[in-house]
Amino acid sequence: MPNRPFRVLGLQQIAIGGLDKSALKHFWVDLLGLEVLEAYQSERDNVDEEICALGIGPWRVEVDLMQPLDPARKPAVHVPALNHVGLWIDDLAAAYAWLEAQGVRFAPGGIRRGVGGHEICFIHPRGSESFPQGGEGVLIELLQAPDDVIAAYETLLAHAR
Repeated sequence: MPNRPFRVLGLQQIAIGGLDKSALKHFWVDLLGLEVLEAYQSERDNVDEEICALGIGPWRVEVDLMQPLDPARKPAVHVPALNHVGLWIDDLAAAYAWLEAQGVRFAPGGIRRGVGGHEICFIHPRGSESFPQGGEGVLIELLQAPDDVIAAYETLLAHAR
């Protein structure tokens, strides 16, 4: 495999869906102790979610607890229950171009600004005839890492050498 012009720096989020997010919230917040950061709703995305977190600083990971506003509409944020995984990328534009050239299928929309203000894109769970490589059944969100995450990664890398 040729040299990649980007690095995956860490896990940014996991998004978990269910028909009733109160059961998810009971498990993740009440039982496991995650902190609720904010609530978010979007008619366009058919989602009502609680954005929770674990960890601290640049390695904080979001756990998004989602339920559909209308279970009969798409997107069905509750199917599958593990909706998507988000990864911090140090150079999102380079990653997108390189992965697409390798035959990776991206979901429609390309690179765009996400809810949290970061540039994002999604790798489709399944490949297609034109782009045979997908996320092997998992929707994967790639997010442009902010400067503090990149700097923390560089510091860890320097200490590991």
